[in-house]
Amino acid sequence: MDNLISLLLPSLWETIVMVALSTVFSLALGFPLGILLVITEKDGIWEKPALNSILSAIVNIFRSFPFIILMIFVMPLTKLIIGKSIGTLATVVPLSIAAAPFVARIIEGALKEVDKGIIEAVSSMGASTFEIITKVLIPEAMPSLVLGITLTIINLIGYSAMAGAIGGGGLGDLAIRYGYHRFQTDVMIASVVLIIILVQAIQFIGNTIALIIDKRK
Repeated sequence: MDNLISLLLPSLWETIVMVALSTVFSLALGFPLGILLVITEKDGIWEKPALNSILSAIVNIFRSFPFIILMIFVMPLTKLIIGKSIGTLATVVPLSIAAAPFVARIIEGALKEVDKGIIEAVSSMGASTFEIITKVLIPEAMPSLVLGITLTIINLIGYSAMAGAIGGGGLGDLAIRYGYHRFQTDVMIASVVLIIILVQAIQFIGNTIALIIDKRK
């Protein structure tokens, strides 16, 4: 048991580090992109159809990449930024790039749920585009945004498990190395159970926060 715990704890920490950093960077990339997709669309508050088409195409292209291929594809960029192409920190780069377009679509969907009547009313009172985004769109969509970010984190946990295939570390790496290559089924089962517990905990926290801040209830 002590040996199992000594294997699981470092891998759990590596998974938490990978997912936490990737969430921060994917939000930094995807959040503004999602806002741009909403405000530049037809009848948007900053209508720019050409820009919207370009951004939408970029998002779709990056969302089309299977994650395992994307990890290999961005290895030169990873090495340029981190100094190496394998390891826990190195996987943050492909994880962030893979999740950013997903985040952009999540943000886009959440902001589109905001009642257009409220936006028109605020706009008629002379509010600027920035004010509409920061004082109407984001606050009104906050419960959906929280649920979307929760979904992103859970997806990143799944991606981080795949990152183990190229030496990314974490619970996925542990399950592959010990469960598959060394036939230690107990390690593999324990790794999967930990991943399930992690996902359940994050979903519970996300649902609770969304429920608390939902003004429509």
